[in-house]
Amino acid sequence: MRWKKKEKQLPPSTGPLIRLENLVKIYDTGALKVLGLKKINLTIERGEFVAIMGHSGSGKSTLMNILGCLDRPTLGHYYLDGVDTAGMTPDQLSDIRNRKIGFVFQSFNLISRTSALKNVELPMTYARISRSRRTERAKELLTRVGLGGRMNHLPNELSGGQRQRVAIARALANEPPLLLADEPTGNLDTASSIEIMELFTQLHREGTTVVLVTHEEDIAAFAKRIIRFGDGQIQSDRIHHPVWDMEAGFQAEKGGIRPC
Repeated sequence: MRWKKKEKQLPPSTGPLIRLENLVKIYDTGALKVLGLKKINLTIERGEFVAIMGHSGSGKSTLMNILGCLDRPTLGHYYLDGVDTAGMTPDQLSDIRNRKIGFVFQSFNLISRTSALKNVELPMTYARISRSRRTERAKELLTRVGLGGRMNHLPNELSGGQRQRVAIARALANEPPLLLADEPTGNLDTASSIEIMELFTQLHREGTTVVLVTHEEDIAAFAKRIIRFGDGQIQSDRIHHPVWDMEAGFQAEKGGIRPC
């Protein structure tokens, strides 16, 4: 699938989009303290496509929550777009989530009684964008992800792959520099998973920074960098060359992706 390439915008800050310095996360359960992350140092440049992998309890979900400003580190620093988020108040974290981060979840997290169009408009409502502008942009985004004819459908009238496309359109609503995807294909069949990963790949090629958590090797293989976590630490961090990057281009077809 192809769409009109969005206009390039100058980044609001220079330097890496994500920088973690000696990041530590400790969970205090009362009876004992659990070390979730152990002095993580990590840099993710603008426009990277990164997959984070690891077994349950490895620390990858803890890291994802901190990257998404859903949680704060116990020690250390998290710089997002050049701003240290570690000491921010809950209101400040909420504001930065709305402006800087787009979320895509395994369970879609769509409002069931609201149309696809209204679901995509929601982040723009919180950002106080005018009704006419947010409706116009929501229509543009749904068309962009291939749902131009499904704008007024409710989530239960859409397939799993279509619902995830709505979620991706919603994540892009406020033009965030960072797209975080937590097991985005976990509830999808193989064909739908490929279609969704094609969307992420295209977004990456257009300049969006994509960071996804997955336990599936074939899904991680779409990324250009794979970071593996274990016992709260980075075990490996390597550059990966997906097949699509070795070709002049690609197109999605039923049953898989074929070179153009």
